[in-house]
Amino acid sequence: MRIDVHFTDRVGIAQEILAQLAGRAFSVSAVEVEPPHIYIEAPALGALDFAVLQAELLRVAGVLSVAELEMLPGARRRLYLDALLASQTDPVLAVDARGAVVLANAAAVAACGLEESALSGRSLKELTGDPQLVDALIAQAYRLPVSEVQVGGQRFLMETVALHEPGGGVAGAVLTLHAPQRLGERISALQNYSAGGFEAILGQSSAIRALKQRAARMAQVDAPLLIRGETGTGKELVAHACHAGSLRRDQPFFALNCAALPESLAESELFGYAPGAFTGALRNGRPGLLELTDGGTLFLDEVGEMSPYLQAKLLRFLNDGSFRRVGGERDLKVNVRIVSATHRSLEDMVSTGAFRQDLLFRLDVLQLNLPPLRERTDDILPLAQVFLERACAQTGRPKARLSRAAGEALLANRWLGNVRQLQNVIFRAVTLSEAPVIDVAALELAGADVVSASPAISDEVGSLDDAVAGFERALLQRLLPQYPSTRKLAERLGVSHSAIAARLRRYGL
Repeated sequence: MRIDVHFTDRVGIAQEILAQLAGRAFSVSAVEVEPPHIYIEAPALGALDFAVLQAELLRVAGVLSVAELEMLPGARRRLYLDALLASQTDPVLAVDARGAVVLANAAAVAACGLEESALSGRSLKELTGDPQLVDALIAQAYRLPVSEVQVGGQRFLMETVALHEPGGGVAGAVLTLHAPQRLGERISALQNYSAGGFEAILGQSSAIRALKQRAARMAQVDAPLLIRGETGTGKELVAHACHAGSLRRDQPFFALNCAALPESLAESELFGYAPGAFTGALRNGRPGLLELTDGGTLFLDEVGEMSPYLQAKLLRFLNDGSFRRVGGERDLKVNVRIVSATHRSLEDMVSTGAFRQDLLFRLDVLQLNLPPLRERTDDILPLAQVFLERACAQTGRPKARLSRAAGEALLANRWLGNVRQLQNVIFRAVTLSEAPVIDVAALELAGADVVSASPAISDEVGSLDDAVAGFERALLQRLLPQYPSTRKLAERLGVSHSAIAARLRRYGL
Protein backbone atom coordinates (compact mmCIF):
# COMPACT_ATOMS: atom_id res chain seq x y z
CA MET A 1 0.00 0.00 0.00
CA ARG A 2 1.06 3.59 -0.63
CA ILE A 3 0.12 6.37 1.77
CA ASP A 4 0.25 10.16 1.77
CA VAL A 5 0.99 11.80 5.14
CA HIS A 6 0.20 15.52 5.20
CA PHE A 7 2.00 17.32 8.02
CA THR A 8 3.05 20.66 9.42
CA ASP A 9 6.75 20.95 8.70
CA ARG A 10 9.01 20.70 11.72
CA VAL A 11 12.39 19.18 12.52
CA GLY A 12 12.33 15.41 13.03
CA ILE A 13 8.73 14.78 11.99
CA ALA A 14 9.71 12.54 9.07
CA GLN A 15 11.74 10.28 11.39
CA GLU A 16 8.83 10.03 13.84
CA ILE A 17 6.44 9.02 11.04
CA LEU A 18 8.80 6.34 9.75
CA ALA A 19 9.40 5.12 13.31
CA GLN A 20 5.70 4.27 13.55
CA LEU A 21 6.00 1.91 10.58
CA ALA A 22 9.28 0.43 11.84
CA GLY A 23 7.73 -0.21 15.26
CA ARG A 24 5.07 -2.35 13.56
CA ALA A 25 7.66 -4.20 11.46
CA PHE A 26 6.36 -2.86 8.12
CA SER A 27 9.03 -2.93 5.45
CA VAL A 28 9.25 0.38 3.56
CA SER A 29 10.28 0.04 -0.11
CA ALA A 30 10.14 3.72 -1.11
CA VAL A 31 9.94 7.10 0.62
CA GLU A 32 9.51 10.50 -1.05
CA VAL A 33 9.58 13.64 1.09
CA GLU A 34 8.11 16.80 -0.46
CA PRO A 35 7.11 19.02 2.48
CA PRO A 36 4.37 19.28 3.63
CA HIS A 37 3.91 15.69 2.41
CA ILE A 38 5.74 12.44 2.93
CA TYR A 39 4.84 9.60 0.56
CA ILE A 40 5.52 6.04 1.75
CA GLU A 41 5.28 2.68 -0.04
CA ALA A 42 4.90 -0.32 2.31
CA PRO A 43 4.05 -3.47 0.30
CA ALA A 44 2.93 -5.54 3.33
CA LEU A 45 0.56 -2.90 4.67
CA GLY A 46 -3.07 -4.08 4.39
CA ALA A 47 -6.39 -2.34 4.85
CA LEU A 48 -6.88 -3.45 8.51
CA ASP A 49 -3.32 -2.54 9.44
CA PHE A 50 -3.72 0.80 7.68
CA ALA A 51 -6.68 1.79 9.92
CA VAL A 52 -4.58 1.16 13.03
CA LEU A 53 -1.52 2.88 11.56
CA GLN A 54 -3.61 5.87 10.49
CA ALA A 55 -4.86 6.41 14.05
CA GLU A 56 -1.33 6.16 15.44
CA LEU A 57 0.12 8.58 12.87
CA LEU A 58 -2.59 11.17 13.56
CA ARG A 59 -1.36 11.21 17.19
CA VAL A 60 2.09 12.40 16.03
CA ALA A 61 2.35 16.12 16.65
CA GLY A 62 2.00 18.03 13.37
CA VAL A 63 0.39 15.25 11.28
CA LEU A 64 -2.74 16.68 9.64
CA SER A 65 -4.02 13.74 7.58
CA VAL A 66 -3.16 10.22 6.40
CA ALA A 67 -4.65 8.89 3.16
CA GLU A 68 -4.18 6.04 0.71
CA LEU A 69 -2.33 6.85 -2.51
CA GLU A 70 -2.49 5.13 -5.91
CA MET A 71 1.07 5.95 -6.97
CA LEU A 72 4.01 7.81 -5.53
CA PRO A 73 4.53 11.18 -7.32
CA GLY A 74 8.12 10.36 -8.22
CA ALA A 75 7.11 7.01 -9.68
CA ARG A 76 4.34 8.73 -11.64
CA ARG A 77 6.79 11.26 -13.05
CA ARG A 78 9.21 8.48 -14.04
CA LEU A 79 6.39 6.56 -15.72
CA TYR A 80 5.31 9.60 -17.75
CA LEU A 81 8.92 10.49 -18.55
CA ASP A 82 9.57 6.97 -19.85
CA ALA A 83 6.39 7.14 -21.95
CA LEU A 84 7.37 10.56 -23.27
CA LEU A 85 10.84 9.39 -24.28
CA ALA A 86 9.49 6.19 -25.81
CA SER A 87 7.07 8.19 -27.95
CA GLN A 88 9.92 10.19 -29.52
CA THR A 89 10.88 8.66 -32.85
CA ASP A 90 14.11 10.68 -32.94
CA PRO A 91 17.02 9.47 -30.77
CA VAL A 92 17.23 11.45 -27.50
CA LEU A 93 20.19 11.29 -25.10
CA ALA A 94 20.60 12.97 -21.73
CA VAL A 95 24.26 13.51 -20.76
CA ASP A 96 25.95 14.89 -17.67
CA ALA A 97 28.33 17.85 -17.56
CA ARG A 98 31.27 15.63 -18.64
CA GLY A 99 29.41 14.21 -21.64
CA ALA A 100 28.55 10.77 -20.21
CA VAL A 101 25.18 9.28 -21.11
CA VAL A 102 22.70 9.31 -18.23
CA LEU A 103 19.47 8.44 -20.04
CA ALA A 104 18.48 7.34 -23.55
CA ASN A 105 15.20 6.60 -25.26
CA ALA A 106 14.52 3.48 -27.32
CA ALA A 107 15.34 5.24 -30.62
CA ALA A 108 18.77 6.27 -29.24
CA VAL A 109 19.46 2.72 -28.05
CA ALA A 110 18.64 1.42 -31.53
CA ALA A 111 20.74 4.09 -33.26
CA CYS A 112 23.79 3.40 -31.08
CA GLY A 113 23.48 -0.35 -31.53
CA LEU A 114 24.10 -1.03 -27.84
CA GLU A 115 22.12 -2.49 -24.98
CA GLU A 116 20.55 0.12 -22.75
CA SER A 117 22.66 -1.00 -19.80
CA ALA A 118 25.83 -0.71 -21.89
CA LEU A 119 24.86 2.72 -23.17
CA SER A 120 24.41 4.25 -19.71
CA GLY A 121 27.65 5.91 -18.62
CA ARG A 122 29.18 5.68 -22.11
CA SER A 123 31.14 8.77 -23.17
CA LEU A 124 29.69 10.93 -25.92
CA LYS A 125 33.18 11.07 -27.43
CA GLU A 126 33.15 7.31 -27.85
CA LEU A 127 29.66 7.30 -29.37
CA THR A 128 30.35 10.02 -31.94
CA GLY A 129 34.03 9.39 -32.57
CA ASP A 130 34.53 13.18 -32.63
CA PRO A 131 36.40 14.30 -29.46
CA GLN A 132 36.86 17.85 -30.79
CA LEU A 133 33.14 18.39 -31.19
CA VAL A 134 32.39 17.02 -27.71
CA ASP A 135 35.14 19.13 -26.14
CA ALA A 136 33.68 22.20 -27.87
CA LEU A 137 30.22 21.32 -26.57
CA ILE A 138 31.45 21.03 -22.99
CA ALA A 139 33.64 24.13 -23.22
CA GLN A 140 30.75 26.22 -24.50
CA ALA A 141 28.24 24.86 -21.97
CA TYR A 142 26.35 22.89 -24.62
CA ARG A 143 25.46 26.03 -26.55
CA LEU A 144 26.80 25.07 -29.97
CA PRO A 145 24.50 25.44 -33.01
CA VAL A 146 23.08 22.37 -34.71
CA SER A 147 26.01 20.10 -35.61
CA GLU A 148 26.41 17.03 -37.78
CA VAL A 149 27.57 13.88 -35.97
CA GLN A 150 27.90 10.21 -36.81
CA VAL A 151 26.41 7.68 -34.38
CA GLY A 152 26.21 3.97 -35.04
CA GLY A 153 27.35 4.43 -38.64
CA GLN A 154 24.54 6.93 -39.39
CA ARG A 155 24.72 10.68 -39.87
CA PHE A 156 22.54 12.88 -37.68
CA LEU A 157 22.02 16.58 -37.06
CA MET A 158 22.48 17.07 -33.31
CA GLU A 159 20.45 19.66 -31.43
CA THR A 160 21.44 20.45 -27.83
CA VAL A 161 19.51 21.92 -24.90
CA ALA A 162 21.61 22.69 -21.81
CA LEU A 163 20.38 21.63 -18.36
CA HIS A 164 21.07 24.09 -15.54
CA GLU A 165 21.35 23.51 -11.80
CA PRO A 166 19.41 25.81 -9.41
CA GLY A 167 22.61 27.79 -8.85
CA GLY A 168 23.07 28.40 -12.58
CA GLY A 169 25.78 25.86 -13.34
CA VAL A 170 25.47 23.48 -16.29
CA ALA A 171 24.49 19.99 -15.13
CA GLY A 172 24.46 18.44 -18.62
CA ALA A 173 22.29 18.55 -21.69
CA VAL A 174 19.57 16.83 -23.67
CA LEU A 175 20.72 15.90 -27.18
CA THR A 176 18.22 15.21 -29.96
CA LEU A 177 19.52 13.50 -33.10
CA HIS A 178 17.65 14.25 -36.33
CA ALA A 179 18.22 11.92 -39.29
CA PRO A 180 18.23 13.88 -42.61
CA GLN A 181 15.38 11.80 -44.03
CA ARG A 182 13.27 12.48 -40.91
CA LEU A 183 13.86 16.20 -41.37
CA GLY A 184 12.93 15.74 -44.99
CA GLU A 185 9.62 14.15 -44.04
CA ARG A 186 8.72 17.10 -41.81
CA ILE A 187 9.79 19.80 -44.26
CA SER A 188 7.99 18.01 -47.07
CA ALA A 189 4.82 17.74 -44.98
CA LEU A 190 4.89 21.50 -44.36
CA GLN A 191 5.58 22.37 -48.00
CA ASN A 192 3.17 19.92 -49.59
CA TYR A 193 0.32 19.76 -47.08
CA SER A 194 -2.16 21.13 -49.64
CA ALA A 195 -0.80 19.29 -52.68
CA GLY A 196 -3.46 16.91 -53.92
CA GLY A 197 -3.46 13.79 -56.00
CA PHE A 198 -5.02 13.20 -59.40
CA GLU A 199 -8.21 14.95 -58.26
CA ALA A 200 -6.22 18.21 -58.25
CA ILE A 201 -5.70 17.93 -62.02
CA LEU A 202 -8.70 19.86 -63.32
CA GLY A 203 -10.46 19.02 -66.55
CA GLN A 204 -12.84 16.44 -68.00
CA SER A 205 -11.75 16.41 -71.63
CA SER A 206 -10.87 13.09 -73.21
CA ALA A 207 -7.19 14.13 -73.31
CA ILE A 208 -7.08 14.80 -69.56
CA ARG A 209 -8.99 11.63 -68.69
CA ALA A 210 -6.52 9.60 -70.75
CA LEU A 211 -3.59 11.39 -69.09
CA LYS A 212 -4.90 10.62 -65.61
CA GLN A 213 -5.40 6.94 -66.43
CA ARG A 214 -1.88 6.61 -67.85
CA ALA A 215 -0.31 8.58 -64.98
CA ALA A 216 -2.13 6.49 -62.35
CA ARG A 217 -0.63 3.33 -63.82
CA MET A 218 2.86 4.84 -63.98
CA ALA A 219 2.63 6.17 -60.43
CA GLN A 220 2.63 2.57 -59.15
CA VAL A 221 5.85 1.69 -61.00
CA ASP A 222 8.95 2.59 -58.99
CA ALA A 223 11.06 3.79 -61.93
CA PRO A 224 12.25 7.17 -63.27
CA LEU A 225 9.48 9.18 -64.93
CA LEU A 226 9.91 11.93 -67.52
CA ILE A 227 7.05 14.43 -67.92
CA ARG A 228 7.03 16.37 -71.17
CA GLY A 229 4.84 19.35 -71.94
CA GLU A 230 4.76 23.01 -72.85
CA THR A 231 5.26 25.62 -70.18
CA GLY A 232 2.21 26.11 -67.99
CA THR A 233 0.63 22.71 -68.63
CA GLY A 234 0.97 21.60 -65.00
CA LYS A 235 4.00 19.31 -65.00
CA GLU A 236 4.72 19.79 -61.28
CA LEU A 237 1.05 19.20 -60.46
CA VAL A 238 1.23 15.87 -62.29
CA ALA A 239 4.48 15.01 -60.49
CA HIS A 240 2.79 15.66 -57.14
CA ALA A 241 -0.14 13.46 -58.18
CA CYS A 242 2.16 10.62 -59.27
CA HIS A 243 3.94 10.78 -55.91
CA ALA A 244 0.62 10.78 -54.03
CA GLY A 245 -0.49 7.73 -56.03
CA SER A 246 2.74 5.80 -55.51
CA LEU A 247 3.95 3.47 -52.78
CA ARG A 248 6.15 6.36 -51.59
CA ARG A 249 3.16 8.57 -50.79
CA ASP A 250 4.01 8.71 -47.08
CA GLN A 251 7.63 9.72 -47.75
CA PRO A 252 9.06 13.17 -48.65
CA PHE A 253 8.48 14.98 -51.93
CA PHE A 254 10.86 17.77 -52.94
CA ALA A 255 11.23 19.79 -56.14
CA LEU A 256 14.27 21.51 -57.66
CA ASN A 257 13.99 23.89 -60.60
CA CYS A 258 17.18 23.23 -62.53
CA ALA A 259 16.81 26.49 -64.49
CA ALA A 260 16.45 28.70 -61.43
CA LEU A 261 19.93 28.25 -59.88
CA PRO A 262 23.50 28.57 -61.18
CA GLU A 263 25.51 25.36 -61.39
CA SER A 264 27.35 25.74 -58.05
CA LEU A 265 24.20 26.46 -56.04
CA ALA A 266 22.22 23.75 -57.81
CA GLU A 267 24.96 21.22 -57.00
CA SER A 268 25.04 22.02 -53.28
CA GLU A 269 21.23 22.16 -53.15
CA LEU A 270 20.94 18.74 -54.74
CA PHE A 271 23.91 16.88 -53.25
CA GLY A 272 24.64 18.91 -50.08
CA TYR A 273 28.14 19.86 -48.97
CA ALA A 274 30.75 18.69 -46.47
CA PRO A 275 32.16 20.84 -43.63
CA GLY A 276 34.42 23.57 -44.98
CA ALA A 277 33.53 22.80 -48.60
CA PHE A 278 33.63 26.47 -49.62
CA THR A 279 33.73 29.98 -48.19
CA GLY A 280 30.47 30.92 -46.50
CA ALA A 281 29.35 27.32 -45.99
CA LEU A 282 27.98 26.17 -42.65
CA ARG A 283 30.85 24.88 -40.50
CA ASN A 284 29.25 21.47 -40.06
CA GLY A 285 28.10 20.99 -43.64
CA ARG A 286 24.54 20.52 -44.83
CA PRO A 287 22.54 17.63 -46.31
CA GLY A 288 21.18 18.11 -49.82
CA LEU A 289 17.78 17.33 -51.27
CA LEU A 290 18.78 13.75 -52.08
CA GLU A 291 19.44 13.01 -48.39
CA LEU A 292 16.31 14.82 -47.26
CA THR A 293 14.22 12.93 -49.82
CA ASP A 294 15.54 9.48 -48.87
CA GLY A 295 12.67 7.02 -49.40
CA GLY A 296 10.59 9.56 -51.31
CA THR A 297 10.37 11.34 -54.67
CA LEU A 298 12.58 14.13 -56.06
CA PHE A 299 11.13 16.24 -58.87
CA LEU A 300 13.68 17.84 -61.20
CA ASP A 301 11.85 20.55 -63.11
CA GLU A 302 13.36 21.81 -66.39
CA VAL A 303 15.96 19.05 -66.32
CA GLY A 304 17.04 20.12 -69.82
CA GLU A 305 18.65 23.22 -68.30
CA MET A 306 21.05 21.15 -66.16
CA SER A 307 24.74 21.77 -66.86
CA PRO A 308 26.89 18.97 -68.35
CA TYR A 309 28.77 18.63 -65.04
CA LEU A 310 25.56 18.13 -63.04
CA GLN A 311 24.25 15.77 -65.72
CA ALA A 312 27.28 13.55 -65.09
CA LYS A 313 26.74 13.58 -61.29
CA LEU A 314 23.04 12.85 -61.71
CA LEU A 315 23.82 9.98 -64.09
CA ARG A 316 26.11 8.40 -61.51
CA PHE A 317 23.38 8.63 -58.89
CA LEU A 318 20.84 7.03 -61.23
CA ASN A 319 23.27 4.18 -61.90
CA ASP A 320 23.66 2.97 -58.31
CA GLY A 321 21.94 5.41 -55.96
CA SER A 322 25.23 6.78 -54.57
CA PHE A 323 26.71 10.28 -54.61
CA ARG A 324 29.15 12.52 -52.80
CA ARG A 325 28.51 15.83 -51.13
CA VAL A 326 30.35 18.86 -52.49
CA GLY A 327 33.81 18.65 -50.92
CA GLY A 328 33.04 15.26 -49.40
CA GLU A 329 35.32 12.25 -49.42
CA ARG A 330 32.92 9.37 -48.93
CA ASP A 331 29.97 8.04 -50.87
CA LEU A 332 26.44 8.27 -49.52
CA LYS A 333 23.62 6.03 -50.68
CA VAL A 334 19.89 6.86 -50.67
CA ASN A 335 16.71 5.42 -52.14
CA VAL A 336 15.02 8.17 -54.16
CA ARG A 337 12.70 8.04 -57.16
CA ILE A 338 13.53 10.70 -59.77
CA VAL A 339 10.67 12.38 -61.62
CA SER A 340 11.87 14.94 -64.15
CA ALA A 341 10.14 17.38 -66.48
CA THR A 342 11.03 19.48 -69.48
CA HIS A 343 9.39 21.68 -72.10
CA ARG A 344 12.32 21.20 -74.48
CA SER A 345 13.06 18.43 -76.96
CA LEU A 346 15.79 16.48 -75.21
CA GLU A 347 16.39 14.45 -78.37
CA ASP A 348 17.30 17.65 -80.25
CA MET A 349 19.57 18.65 -77.38
CA VAL A 350 21.27 15.24 -77.56
CA SER A 351 21.94 15.73 -81.27
CA THR A 352 23.62 19.09 -80.56
CA GLY A 353 25.60 17.73 -77.60
CA ALA A 354 23.77 19.86 -75.01
CA PHE A 355 22.29 16.84 -73.20
CA ARG A 356 23.78 13.42 -72.48
CA GLN A 357 22.12 10.59 -74.36
CA ASP A 358 22.90 8.07 -71.60
CA LEU A 359 21.21 10.36 -69.07
CA LEU A 360 18.15 10.67 -71.32
CA PHE A 361 17.90 6.88 -71.43
CA ARG A 362 18.03 6.79 -67.61
CA LEU A 363 15.40 9.50 -67.14
CA ASP A 364 13.04 8.42 -69.92
CA VAL A 365 12.06 5.00 -68.56
CA LEU A 366 8.42 6.04 -68.13
CA GLN A 367 6.98 8.99 -70.03
CA LEU A 368 3.96 11.28 -69.81
CA ASN A 369 3.08 13.87 -72.43
CA LEU A 370 0.86 16.70 -71.22
CA PRO A 371 -1.51 18.09 -73.88
CA PRO A 372 -1.51 21.87 -74.42
CA LEU A 373 -4.66 23.74 -73.49
CA ARG A 374 -5.48 24.56 -77.13
CA GLU A 375 -5.88 20.82 -77.79
CA ARG A 376 -8.45 20.41 -75.00
CA THR A 377 -10.78 23.34 -75.55
CA ASP A 378 -13.54 21.48 -73.67
CA ASP A 379 -11.66 22.34 -70.47
CA ILE A 380 -11.14 26.07 -71.08
CA LEU A 381 -14.45 27.42 -69.75
CA PRO A 382 -14.69 25.03 -66.78
CA LEU A 383 -11.11 25.93 -65.82
CA ALA A 384 -11.87 29.63 -66.24
CA GLN A 385 -14.85 29.28 -63.91
CA VAL A 386 -12.74 27.60 -61.21
CA PHE A 387 -10.02 30.25 -61.52
CA LEU A 388 -12.67 32.99 -61.44
CA GLU A 389 -14.08 31.72 -58.14
CA ARG A 390 -10.59 31.40 -56.64
CA ALA A 391 -9.58 34.88 -57.76
CA CYS A 392 -12.73 36.44 -56.28
CA ALA A 393 -12.07 34.67 -52.97
CA GLN A 394 -8.40 35.70 -52.92
CA THR A 395 -9.12 39.36 -53.67
CA GLY A 396 -12.10 39.51 -51.31
CA ARG A 397 -14.50 40.83 -53.93
CA PRO A 398 -18.06 39.64 -54.66
CA LYS A 399 -18.46 36.75 -57.06
CA ALA A 400 -18.24 37.69 -60.71
CA ARG A 401 -19.09 35.92 -63.93
CA LEU A 402 -17.82 35.92 -67.50
CA SER A 403 -19.82 37.55 -70.26
CA ARG A 404 -20.72 35.54 -73.35
CA ALA A 405 -18.21 37.50 -75.43
CA ALA A 406 -15.48 36.88 -72.81
CA GLY A 407 -16.15 33.15 -72.94
CA GLU A 408 -15.90 33.22 -76.72
CA ALA A 409 -12.62 35.10 -76.53
CA LEU A 410 -11.20 32.53 -74.10
CA LEU A 411 -12.18 29.66 -76.37
CA ALA A 412 -10.64 31.29 -79.45
CA ASN A 413 -7.31 32.20 -77.80
CA ARG A 414 -4.23 30.06 -78.63
CA TRP A 415 -3.01 29.88 -75.00
CA LEU A 416 0.71 29.59 -75.61
CA GLY A 417 1.17 29.78 -71.83
CA ASN A 418 -1.50 27.11 -71.32
CA VAL A 419 -3.30 26.68 -67.98
CA ARG A 420 -0.95 29.04 -66.14
CA GLN A 421 -1.63 31.77 -68.68
CA LEU A 422 -5.39 31.23 -68.39
CA GLN A 423 -5.18 31.46 -64.60
CA ASN A 424 -3.13 34.65 -64.82
CA VAL A 425 -5.55 36.24 -67.32
CA ILE A 426 -8.53 35.52 -65.07
CA PHE A 427 -6.75 36.76 -61.93
CA ARG A 428 -5.67 39.98 -63.65
CA ALA A 429 -9.20 40.60 -64.94
CA VAL A 430 -10.73 40.07 -61.50
CA THR A 431 -8.12 42.34 -59.90
CA LEU A 432 -8.48 45.22 -62.36
CA SER A 433 -12.22 45.08 -62.97
CA GLU A 434 -14.86 45.97 -60.39
CA ALA A 435 -17.79 45.03 -62.62
CA PRO A 436 -19.87 41.98 -61.67
CA VAL A 437 -19.52 40.72 -65.26
CA ILE A 438 -16.04 40.23 -66.71
CA ASP A 439 -16.10 41.34 -70.35
CA VAL A 440 -13.63 40.87 -73.21
CA ALA A 441 -11.80 44.14 -72.58
CA ALA A 442 -10.98 43.14 -68.98
CA LEU A 443 -9.26 39.97 -70.19
CA GLU A 444 -6.68 42.00 -72.13
CA LEU A 445 -6.25 39.25 -74.70
CA ALA A 446 -4.53 40.08 -77.96
CA GLY A 447 -6.95 39.54 -80.84
CA ALA A 448 -9.97 39.20 -78.59
CA ASP A 449 -11.91 41.59 -80.84
CA VAL A 450 -11.82 38.95 -83.60
CA VAL A 451 -14.24 36.76 -81.72
CA SER A 452 -16.23 39.49 -79.98
CA ALA A 453 -18.54 39.76 -82.99
CA SER A 454 -19.27 36.05 -83.15
CA PRO A 455 -22.86 34.85 -82.65
CA ALA A 456 -24.04 35.20 -79.06
CA ILE A 457 -24.85 32.18 -77.00
CA SER A 458 -28.41 32.19 -75.79
CA ASP A 459 -29.03 32.59 -72.07
CA GLU A 460 -31.59 29.80 -72.39
CA VAL A 461 -29.11 26.92 -72.25
CA GLY A 462 -29.47 23.80 -70.24
CA SER A 463 -25.86 23.36 -69.13
CA LEU A 464 -22.30 24.53 -69.62
CA ASP A 465 -21.68 21.69 -72.08
CA ASP A 466 -24.64 22.91 -74.17
CA ALA A 467 -23.24 26.44 -74.12
CA VAL A 468 -19.77 25.28 -75.20
CA ALA A 469 -21.21 23.09 -77.96
CA GLY A 470 -23.37 25.98 -79.23
CA PHE A 471 -20.43 28.32 -79.36
CA GLU A 472 -18.15 25.78 -81.07
CA ARG A 473 -20.75 25.10 -83.76
CA ALA A 474 -21.31 28.80 -84.40
CA LEU A 475 -17.58 29.51 -84.53
CA LEU A 476 -16.89 26.67 -86.96
CA GLN A 477 -19.80 27.76 -89.18
CA ARG A 478 -18.40 31.31 -89.31
CA LEU A 479 -14.78 30.31 -90.04
CA LEU A 480 -15.36 27.35 -92.37
CA PRO A 481 -16.04 29.50 -95.49
CA GLN A 482 -12.72 31.33 -94.98
CA TYR A 483 -10.80 28.12 -94.23
CA PRO A 484 -12.54 25.47 -96.34
CA SER A 485 -10.20 22.55 -95.48
CA THR A 486 -9.94 20.89 -92.09
CA ARG A 487 -6.19 21.37 -92.09
CA LYS A 488 -6.43 25.12 -92.72
CA LEU A 489 -9.15 25.47 -90.10
CA ALA A 490 -7.10 23.49 -87.60
CA GLU A 491 -4.08 25.71 -88.27
CA ARG A 492 -6.21 28.86 -87.81
CA LEU A 493 -7.55 27.69 -84.44
CA GLY A 494 -4.25 26.20 -83.27
CA VAL A 495 -5.50 22.65 -82.72
CA SER A 496 -4.83 19.31 -84.31
CA HIS A 497 -6.40 18.26 -87.60
CA SER A 498 -8.07 15.28 -85.94
CA ALA A 499 -9.68 17.51 -83.28
CA ILE A 500 -11.25 19.76 -85.94
CA ALA A 501 -12.38 16.78 -88.04
CA ALA A 502 -14.08 15.24 -85.00
CA ARG A 503 -15.94 18.48 -84.21
CA LEU A 504 -17.08 18.96 -87.79
CA ARG A 505 -18.52 15.45 -87.76
CA ARG A 506 -20.12 16.05 -84.37
CA TYR A 507 -21.97 19.15 -85.58
CA GLY A 508 -22.74 17.84 -89.07
CA LEU A 509 -20.70 20.53 -90.84
